[in-house]
Amino acid sequence: MILLHRYVIKQVLVTFLIALCVLSGVFIVGSIMVKLLDLLVNQDVPLIFVARLIAYIIPFSLMYTIPWAFLTTVLLVYGRLSAENELIAARACGVSILSLCAPVLALAGILSLFCFWINTTVAPHAQQQMKETLKDVATSDPLSLFGSDRVIDQFPGRKIYVEKKEGTTLRNIQVYELDDANKPIRVVTAREGSLELDLEGQQVLLRLNEAIYEERDATGPNSISKIRQGITMEEGVVPISLAQLYEKNRKRQGPSSLTLSELYIALQEENTVERQSATLTELNKRYSLSLGSLALALVGIPLGITAHRKETTVGFGLSLALAVSYFVFIMVADNVRNNPMYHPEWLIWLPNFIFLTLGGFLFLRLARR
Repeated sequence: MILLHRYVIKQVLVTFLIALCVLSGVFIVGSIMVKLLDLLVNQDVPLIFVARLIAYIIPFSLMYTIPWAFLTTVLLVYGRLSAENELIAARACGVSILSLCAPVLALAGILSLFCFWINTTVAPHAQQQMKETLKDVATSDPLSLFGSDRVIDQFPGRKIYVEKKEGTTLRNIQVYELDDANKPIRVVTAREGSLELDLEGQQVLLRLNEAIYEERDATGPNSISKIRQGITMEEGVVPISLAQLYEKNRKRQGPSSLTLSELYIALQEENTVERQSATLTELNKRYSLSLGSLALALVGIPLGITAHRKETTVGFGLSLALAVSYFVFIMVADNVRNNPMYHPEWLIWLPNFIFLTLGGFLFLRLARR
């Protein structure tokens, strides 16, 4: 019996590591295309910062790829064991299906505990560090945020357009200063300019040459056409506050960046029903996603056995269908987290309830065969 368990566990561990590397690689590449493509293509961000950002994506990806990879593993391993009649031979020797699956289900439980640690501690810290890295980019090399023919809107209260960037020189610059309603109150146009970092004053100094300052007419606050001609300067300086940038990023920190203890504290401090619902949903999401490995394995093992196929494509196809079915409920609940009337904090548990119930039924039916 011990030899049989070792054989099954070895097959599962090897397949799981391969599946985890493949799925995590796909997830990370997709995240890079969505989140970091602009940094890689349009901005001259140092590679060390890009490498740090990619490293911080990995813990977030494991929240999803570990359950999916384990589902793929059990479908492939038990499908092959069934197709090659190894399960029939084991049962002919008096080994029950439950005994054959017990070590793998125990491994699924261990992975669920590992996922809980990632979901509640590692991934939130990684998201916080990712935001810190983006702030470090603005502090250490603010010029890297500027690119040719693009609008820079990272800085609060300003939108800056640069037609062309040549080394450290910016050509044809337009700086829009905005009010609280995000409407322009002042426009500065310059033929060229350069950036200078003032760490003591926690600001970036945009030095402009041949600058024209224009201001909005107070009688037409809602119309950009009411911009009136201002002064022309041979040289001018536009200060851009880094402190405001830090404060903006701090305020934008959502529930997904909070650890488990911070979520419980935030839940007590939220003063609106919508924000309480969002925080409570995120809290339940951490627990719900942690059970993903166990819930998916409970369905995947009997399906892999009954499918009776050893082809890899069949296993991947089944895993894709099951994983999409599981995670779509998580995504739906996540999208309505600010709407308490839908009770997203309970909706996010629905995939676990469905898969655990279905898996128990399939196991029971399989044991009676």
